[in-house]
Amino acid sequence: MIQKTIKTTNGKLQVKIPSQLSELTLGQMIALQEKKDLSDLEAISILSGIPVTTLQQIANGDDLLEFADNIMALSRQISNLYNSDDIPKHITLKIGEDSVKVNVIRNLSVEPAGAFMAARDIIAEEIARHIDIYGQENWQDYFNPSLTACCDILAHYFYCRATSKAYDEYAIIDFTDTIKQLRVTEALPIAKHFFMRYPNLSKRKTPFWHRMSAFWKNGRVFKTLKNLNISTP
Repeated sequence: MIQKTIKTTNGKLQVKIPSQLSELTLGQMIALQEKKDLSDLEAISILSGIPVTTLQQIANGDDLLEFADNIMALSRQISNLYNSDDIPKHITLKIGEDSVKVNVIRNLSVEPAGAFMAARDIIAEEIARHIDIYGQENWQDYFNPSLTACCDILAHYFYCRATSKAYDEYAIIDFTDTIKQLRVTEALPIAKHFFMRYPNLSKRKTPFWHRMSAFWKNGRVFKTLKNLNISTP
């Protein structure tokens, strides 16, 4: 961390922001990415947790230049983060007042069916979005899933084992706040592993009932039943 005590119009303010990627959370990264036309004060606010209105009271703007230089250094490190294959063997999540250590199993199919299917849809939509923009050829060489998609897939992946609760798609919406506290150097390599391990999911499968409805509407079901000598109303 880089830390500095700065004079304000009504006293002093201690400002502390990450100096290394390992000190940056996934939530901070998402906030930085989602904010359009991010100002220096807004970036420092996200990284320090200090409201912009408080930072605006700093007496001398030059005191923030050191932080601006550090943010630029972080951005250069971030550009290489998606290429990391350093997947941790376990992560620690804060569940209420407790810290829970969870092993990282590199196979989505071991999760409850609800979690697997939700993760499958996230992967399919994110890969399809990338291919729509950049094309099919060599898409894996340039694929960087969005941070929000990474957060969502990890929430589905870790929820049951971290909380010891049954799968609940609605509870997982709130659980993303827990995932956002993960260090970005842990979260992104795990998430990208799943995106790259299941590239066939880029072709979304039509839900069973939709396929059955289409099958029924074009008469094939009726013909099949008739051939089986099964009476129909």
